[in-house]
Amino acid sequence: MEATTKIKRSVLIRQQKEAAKAEVGGASVAKLQNCPTSPRKMRLVVDLIRGVNVEKALYILKFTNKEAAIRVEKLLLSAIKNWEAKNEGKRVEDSGLFVKEVSVGGGRQAKRLRPAPQGRGYRIRKRSNHVTLIVDSKNENN
Repeated sequence: MEATTKIKRSVLIRQQKEAAKAEVGGASVAKLQNCPTSPRKMRLVVDLIRGVNVEKALYILKFTNKEAAIRVEKLLLSAIKNWEAKNEGKRVEDSGLFVKEVSVGGGRQAKRLRPAPQGRGYRIRKRSNHVTLIVDSKNENN
């Protein structure tokens, strides 16, 4: 009996999430999973564009001299395209798009061993991260 209520609840939650996705207008989300850059390096780039107008953010990323900036730029372009698909008939230039929220979380770590003196081995952690970028428009009446 308890298992069926859990299944019903999970189905209800899934339906609510799908309804929220199908809703016309509003913010759009783009995610980058398992990006092979350390989260700390990615946060340096992401902090530059948080809360900034989309056009300005693209320029900032274009001229930032870090490898992570290339990946974040592609992610931002993807979020813009997602917004366009969600808000058909509206222009990006007129809507005043801005980077509403950006978060970087740690991904999985690949662990390796590097030879060290006297037969020891030092552990190397090759880090990755997950980036979530949300784009929204300032002009809600359009």
